[in-house]
Parts: sequence; structure tokens; C-alpha cells
Amino acid sequence: MTDKAVGPLTGVKVIEMGSLIAGPYAGALLAQFGADVIKIEPPQIGDPLRKWRKLDGDTSLWWYSQSRNKKSLTLNLKDPDAQAVLRDLVKEADVLVENFRPGTLEKWNLGWDVLSNINQKLVMLRVSGYGQSGPKASKPGFAAIAEAIGGLRYLIGYPDRAPVRTGVSIGDTLASLYGVVGTLMALRHAERAGEGQVVDVSLIESVLAVTESLIPEYGADGTVRERTGSSLPGIAPSNTYMTKDGRYLVLAANGDSIFQRLMRAIGRPDVADDARFKHNDGRAAASSELDNILGGWSVSVDLTEALDILEQASVPASGINSVAEVFEDQQFKALGSIEHHALESGLDLYMPAAVPRLTKTPGRTRWLGPRLGEHNQELLDQLGLTAEMIRKVSGG
Repeated sequence: MTDKAVGPLTGVKVIEMGSLIAGPYAGALLAQFGADVIKIEPPQIGDPLRKWRKLDGDTSLWWYSQSRNKKSLTLNLKDPDAQAVLRDLVKEADVLVENFRPGTLEKWNLGWDVLSNINQKLVMLRVSGYGQSGPKASKPGFAAIAEAIGGLRYLIGYPDRAPVRTGVSIGDTLASLYGVVGTLMALRHAERAGEGQVVDVSLIESVLAVTESLIPEYGADGTVRERTGSSLPGIAPSNTYMTKDGRYLVLAANGDSIFQRLMRAIGRPDVADDARFKHNDGRAAASSELDNILGGWSVSVDLTEALDILEQASVPASGINSVAEVFEDQQFKALGSIEHHALESGLDLYMPAAVPRLTKTPGRTRWLGPRLGEHNQELLDQLGLTAEMIRKVSGG
């Protein structure tokens, strides 16, 4: 069941092509805020995400979340007639999102030169591993590889072990977010100037863009930042400490006044008054000494006691939540950060609510990820296709 879009992007028509995470997540964000998103999928098999991880029957729970508010249209884009259908859809579209390997759309006669001639105001978001040009442009893009190439993976973990990955495909998600930002900018330009453009987002550049001081430091004097485990180099104290009950305490007390309050709260006014630690540069130079002091205190108290002490002193701190603890977090509950939906199978589906929060036109879930080809008839009827042609182009 679907209902009418209401949101800041109501009236924006999006064609989403591609699969899995980076392109489709960008489409998901647009759909959550009212855009009319038509997801193009190959017949019979659909987006592989439909089968990833935990399933409800034969459908991924992740699919229900990521593809909420989208309409599913199956097209065999290797068929010239299906390509013609896509070009017809583009006539009325504002945005086309794709994350195929560069050159794929051109092979199907659906490249920018063709589509922009059909619709001069079209915005095309192209998400790829390495960008649309350069010696590696034709290589397949995967988040894990982009995180490694962009310098992020090198920083994650401890110096005496192999670098580790985050537990999610952060490279894909970063590219999606930059893609949405670029798309909104391009839509604004199209509104003002009457012309569309390509938004070219690569996974490797999206990762590189969030590496903070990494590039400036190396460029200045050749500094190569190494892995430092749970601490952040040059910022102190900001680390993770074991508590008496075997849990982990995260402290972010690198502000000058916060550091003073922290040390007095744990009974170390002598450290608070030490002139060496008045500012961050002095604390960073003695980070190991401070970690020993804080680690010695943390193992003397349980996590809940530590958090109580630190909260009373207005020191930013937290335990490390598993997903089970995320579900019980009172702040998430107060914000309504996790939505609940009942699936037809009787299974309860929980998923993150739309972010960011808008006070006048908030994002919302109008319906869950659709069945493969669920909207074929509706969408292709609008183009005036015969029943025979619908079966041909949609693989039905």
C-alpha cells in the first residue's frame, strides 16, 4: 500500500538505477523526504540487496528499510525497447541516480549525452568506485576497497595488528550522503538556470574527504598518522577505558574546562592544577600519563557508577552500546529514532527513522520496500504501453 508523498521534495521525480548500497541509499534518502522514486530493477532477480543478511521469508529486512517509499519497476535494459521506456521516463524526471560501472549506461544508449538531450534540466547522480575518469575509472567499486584506498582503513585498529574495518559499509554511506548533497545543489541550480548537470561522486573521494587533518599534515612535513587504537592522536584525553565490571567507558574530556572538572571528579585535583595540562597541547604530549591515571580510576568503579560521577561533573562519557542497548537507550526512545512496522508475515520490523529532523516537513516512511516489479503495471500503463510490450520490457 502506498500513499501520497508529503515532504520538502514532494514533486521531485527520481529514477534510481543500480544496486546494493551507495546509489540506492541516496535514492532512499530522497524518498524519505517526499521524492517520487522509481527504482529500476532487472527482471526475476532484482536488486541483490533483496537477499542480503537476515530474511523475512525470501526478502531481506534491510531491503524493507532501504527501499521504503520507492516504486519497483523491472526493465531488461539490454533490450532496446526497455531502453526506450527508460528514455520516456527521463522526459518527466528531475533526477536520475545510478551506480553502475562507468560506461555501462553508455553501452545501453543511456549516457549523459543522450539523456540530457531528452531533458535539459535533468540532474544525473553518478556514484562509482573511482569516479568517471582517470586510469582506474573502469574498475568495480566496493566500499571496503575505497576505505583502504582513501586512507581511512589504515587508521583503524591498533598499531601492532592489521588494520580493521568498521562494522558497516561506511564508504558506501559517505558516497550516498555526498551524492544527496550534490543532487540538492544541482536541483537548486536547475531551478535557477534551467539546466541540469552530472553529480560525479566516487567512493574513494568520499572517504578521502572525511580524513580531517590527514592530508594537510602529510603535505606540510611528511607526517604519516598511524593507528592508535581507541585514542585520537593529538587530542587528550579522548580514549576508552575498562571499568571494574569489565565494560568499556568512553571519555571525551579534551576541552580545557572539561578536563579540570574530570580530574576533580575522580579525586585528582593535583592533576587538574598541573600547569602542564592547562591546554590540549600539553595534555597531548603527556597522553600516556593521563591514560594511566584515568585507566587506574576506571578499573576501580563499575560503569554505571563511573557514568554517574561523570554526569554530575558534566564530563562527556558513555558506555559502548551494542544494538540491544541502542534499542533501550532513553534518548533514542524520546526522539522516536527507531520505527516499528508489522510485516505481513507477522514479524516485527524495526528500522531507523528518517534523518535529519525537519520541524515543518519531516521525512517519513510511507510504505516499506516493495515487491519486485510491484509497480510495473501502474508505471508502464502511464506510458501507454500495450500489455504485450509491458511483458516484453519488464520480463514479466
